[in-house]
Amino acid sequence: MKSEFMLAFNEICESRHLPKDVVLEALQQALVSAYKRNMNIGNAQRVEAKIDPITGQARVYVEKEVVESVRDPRTEVSLAEARRIAGPNVELGQMIMVENTPAEFGRIAAQTAKQVILQKVREAEREKLFDDFSDRVGEIVNGTVQSVTAQAITVSLGRTEAILPRNQQVPGERYKPHDKIRVYILEVRKTPRGPQIIVSRSHRNMLRRLLEYEVPEIYNGAVEIRAIAREAGQRSKVAVAALQEGVDPVGACVGLRGVRIQSLVKELNDEKIDVIPWSPDQATFIAKALSPAKVNSVFLDDDPVEGKTALVVVPDDQLSLAIGREGQNARLAAKLTGWRIDIKSLSEAASEAIARAQRPEFAWLMQQHADIVAAAQQALAKKAADRPLSGEDYQAMNRIVNLVENAVIAAREAERQRRKEARAAARATVPPPAFEMPLEALQLPSRLHTSLTEGGITTVGALMERLALDEAELLTLDGIGPEELGEIKARLAQVKLPSRPEEPAEIGKGEAVAPPPAAEAVAVAAEPPVEAVAEPLAGAPLEAMPSLGEAQAEEGQVPEFAEGYAFQELEPEERLEHVLTKKGKKAKKKGRQLIFDEELGRMVAKRERRPGRRGEWDDFDEE
Repeated sequence: MKSEFMLAFNEICESRHLPKDVVLEALQQALVSAYKRNMNIGNAQRVEAKIDPITGQARVYVEKEVVESVRDPRTEVSLAEARRIAGPNVELGQMIMVENTPAEFGRIAAQTAKQVILQKVREAEREKLFDDFSDRVGEIVNGTVQSVTAQAITVSLGRTEAILPRNQQVPGERYKPHDKIRVYILEVRKTPRGPQIIVSRSHRNMLRRLLEYEVPEIYNGAVEIRAIAREAGQRSKVAVAALQEGVDPVGACVGLRGVRIQSLVKELNDEKIDVIPWSPDQATFIAKALSPAKVNSVFLDDDPVEGKTALVVVPDDQLSLAIGREGQNARLAAKLTGWRIDIKSLSEAASEAIARAQRPEFAWLMQQHADIVAAAQQALAKKAADRPLSGEDYQAMNRIVNLVENAVIAAREAERQRRKEARAAARATVPPPAFEMPLEALQLPSRLHTSLTEGGITTVGALMERLALDEAELLTLDGIGPEELGEIKARLAQVKLPSRPEEPAEIGKGEAVAPPPAAEAVAVAAEPPVEAVAEPLAGAPLEAMPSLGEAQAEEGQVPEFAEGYAFQELEPEERLEHVLTKKGKKAKKKGRQLIFDEELGRMVAKRERRPGRRGEWDDFDEE
């Protein structure tokens, strides 16, 4: 038979949904706290408690010091007793663990153990709840309304409670205590009082989860939800696409006779749901997103600055349907597609198209398509006179709208390309170091500096680029007029840009090197002949160099230097003449010569020195 300890232990684990090792650890810590309270032991002394999980018998072990004579039995143990417990190898001054299980705990110690057990179990339960619900964020759970306030609704989820804030509730829904509702887990927060679970019924992903539960094709991956736009309690639009050939995405979501979609509408308290097919063609997708309205044409203008704008032309009798009540249909279509949508009726769009066609930049339209313009004008005159329009009239208005809008979009694209090229040309005129110099380097007045930074200009290079592109753009910024513009130009004229050293051009191997002009040759007056000596690397001693044969010197061959010597490469302006100067000495005493190194394939510099007792160059030995 199981002991009473095991029965109580298993009951705690089952009721609190906690693992056994967590509860066992809490019990051991509770016994340690009770022992320290009962025996008046400080926290510095090591105390351990072990519980047999089968019998429930508890044992307490205390760390004690081995001494010859025991003065304090709570912290000391005799040498003989220590060797009996831990073995004959125990020495004086060693710390060992000695069992010191009391016969019974006092009332205060028992109360302390009870409080520690409850506290540890409560903390473990909170941690377990937090881990469980953190993994379920983004899922739908069933709950029961527990209390209703003006700020939020408390929903019981069984083991814990969740909060349904007012901004996450569906407008128009009314809740009463003990109502069964389905909510979407939005967020789980860790607080000192336990996990705080925030749920929602107005989030768009709740509709996504409901569709996954209701439509097997979505759950299995045959149909994919591409986008969702929702105004909770009123209307939603869902764009779906088929990932498997032969599957109708809209029909799978709607179901036979609308059974599947009707269950979702009932769950969301008669919220209207439009399911539309997704299309990779943005114009087609926008036209479908405005359903149930019919669309004549869609014109797209993707501007990198102003954003994506779509002009949608609909028949006159479909204008109110395309816009929707209080603009709801157009607003949901814009959220679903990610485009800003401008909706115009056919007659309004045709009237504006004819007005644009009469501008000078579109004079070629009036010349090439005069018959279409005339037919459209005639159709608009009939419309103004409330006369019935024929199919040819609608066709003429559609044609003039298509011609003019396409021409306008092409003109905008050409203008953007022109500005892009002009900006690139203006940027090419600005030195690259200017883009690394902050605007503070100009020391402009604070008011002028603020106006430039608010206009997006933070470096000297950006300011110079804007001036080279168009000075009139700076005048459009707040606080900048002609006087301020003149001050900016004056400050730019005074600034000194940091120069970047140019990389020396390497001369390829085998290329002929032209000798320097005679007028620019290095001359050292009143000095004996000098010979070139390679500079050794830092820290390497300069060894004696073997002499170079006269035959090689006459043929113009260049000696190959052994490893361990490096040559300093000169800047372009120093290639022809370079004289090193030392502190306190004249520049004419030491100089450098340019010599072409065939191995490196470029010009290098060699330090010159006066000839010693050895009058000729020797070949360097290769290592």
